[in-house]
Amino acid sequence: MAVGKNAKMKKGKGGKKKATDVMLRKEWYDVVAPATFAKRNACKTLVNKTIGQKLSSTNLMGRVFEISLADLQEDDAFSHRKIKLIVEDIKGRSCITNFYGMDLTTDKLRSLLKKWCSTIEAGIDVKTADGYVLRVFVLGFTKRRNNQVKKNCYAQTSQIRQIRGKMIERVMQIRGKMI
Repeated sequence: MAVGKNAKMKKGKGGKKKATDVMLRKEWYDVVAPATFAKRNACKTLVNKTIGQKLSSTNLMGRVFEISLADLQEDDAFSHRKIKLIVEDIKGRSCITNFYGMDLTTDKLRSLLKKWCSTIEAGIDVKTADGYVLRVFVLGFTKRRNNQVKKNCYAQTSQIRQIRGKMIERVMQIRGKMI
């Protein structure tokens, strides 16, 4: 370092920025759930106001909301299911959403898993009558028999393949009834 220079002194242009409230630049929008749910007004969301070429509606498009099914159906029996909704259209101050996915809460998923048993998973892509493609995941577990002495109830790999095949067959049967 050169003689006579102070490392702690920094030259900067201008002073401190004027502190402004961040919330003054925000707008509230209502999130509207699809008609299949009992409660249409799902929640509210914040977005930056339109400034010049940057529209607030473009910031909202494609935004995904994760909402409990119990809130949408107004029934606590569905509290372990989470619904994902994606914004597809903006009308006024309302975000029109569409179904994007469903998931189980982690505590429910972990309560299903048990020690000394096999877990069998199957994933199937199902095409609906109206042209949507759903990826369905089925979860199955082996169970001890009533008179079983052995502590575990593991399935052999060939049995797991057969069970997975039956799962896929059953999902396709249900899909056939819907079409």
